[in-house]
Amino acid sequence: MSAPRPLVVENARIVDPARRLDEIGTIVVSDGVIRAAGADALGQGRPDGAEIVDGRGLLALPGLVDARVFIGEPGGEHRETIRSASRAAAAGGITSILTMPDTDPVIDDAALAQFVMRTARETAFVNVFPAAAMTRGLAGQEMTEIGLLTESGVHAFTDGRQTIRNSGLLRRIMTYARDFDALIMHETQDADLTGSGVMTEGLLASWLGLPTAPREAEIIPLERDLRLAALTGCRYHAASVSVSASAEILRAAKRTNRRITAGISINHLSLNENDVGEYRTFFRLVPPLRAEDDRLAMVEALADGTIDIIVSSHDPHDADGKRHPFAEAEAGAIGLETLLPAALRLHHSGAVPLMRIVEAITSAPSALLKLDRGTLKPGAVADLCLVDPDAPFIYTKDRVRSKSKNTAFENARFQGEVLRTVVGGRTVFQAERANGTV
Repeated sequence: MSAPRPLVVENARIVDPARRLDEIGTIVVSDGVIRAAGADALGQGRPDGAEIVDGRGLLALPGLVDARVFIGEPGGEHRETIRSASRAAAAGGITSILTMPDTDPVIDDAALAQFVMRTARETAFVNVFPAAAMTRGLAGQEMTEIGLLTESGVHAFTDGRQTIRNSGLLRRIMTYARDFDALIMHETQDADLTGSGVMTEGLLASWLGLPTAPREAEIIPLERDLRLAALTGCRYHAASVSVSASAEILRAAKRTNRRITAGISINHLSLNENDVGEYRTFFRLVPPLRAEDDRLAMVEALADGTIDIIVSSHDPHDADGKRHPFAEAEAGAIGLETLLPAALRLHHSGAVPLMRIVEAITSAPSALLKLDRGTLKPGAVADLCLVDPDAPFIYTKDRVRSKSKNTAFENARFQGEVLRTVVGGRTVFQAERANGTV
């Protein structure tokens, strides 16, 4: 494959949290590498034959890094393939994704992890990094070969949607992970407390007549995990917190343990239990959507850094999985294309500073996964996106690029559109606009 044409983006607002940079300037890209990015970038001149883009009025961001993406391949290609997920990611300004091991077969050994990497190299538009299972078959019984998987290039270990019940086993996993400085990403949902619950316990669920789960189903396993993380000294990441008490618990734990991090789904920053409305199964999620007080507490926790990263929790399901009564429908929603515009709602409302939002979807997840991505510093791989932060659009069904269409943001009104996505200096997505492309 020939080298991509050099690219120069001028007059854009460059936001690069890794350098705490927020200024109007120029980005110079050649040979797939950032050569300069900032107000003084043109001091070294434009590369010969470069494409010149006027970025006036646009945000120039590092390519987004999404650390929680479920796909179908292998085994469920009818729902989503690596290629189709990467196409949707590119349209959302996402240049790197961490895929979950919940496939068929489960990604629980080095050969399967390498299969994902090889398939991604051959078919994907963006960078794909597979996470591996902590337990064989996600069964919560036998630990996987953490050392061999780390050597094969795995960046994180998780049982995806599953929470390990056996605390002794989880302690052993954390201990082995510590020895390899591997990241443990764990779902904190107590299956015994959750039972058949599909909504948060409260008045609204009672009105709707739906089975419920208490908030303690998240709180109790989170408290256990944080104790075990302190005991073992491993790098621990709470995969998807959602209730106000979780934020308070994390704040307290972080005072004494700097190896603790937490993520949150964009769904739980943007939506609440009232969105379930008329039993719309696209809002059947895990964790379930929470009360508005919980959502506001999560926004505050993101703003003050208690919650480190935002993820899409992209989880595709076909029509057959969602076309059921609410309590019987598959849980999950796609989200690669809506991660950034939904996050920008927090910026437009003044709830969270733009720098913090961008950090939570670029440099913070990149650092967490030890990737050489998420920044526009000179010498970095040229992964970036150009965004019109004020462009309004409606996310209609015909815009959805994922194979599955189960979005929690169908017909949502957004302000902030991705116009171009660049991976390794090569344009992988370019929006069509009435006045041409960017």
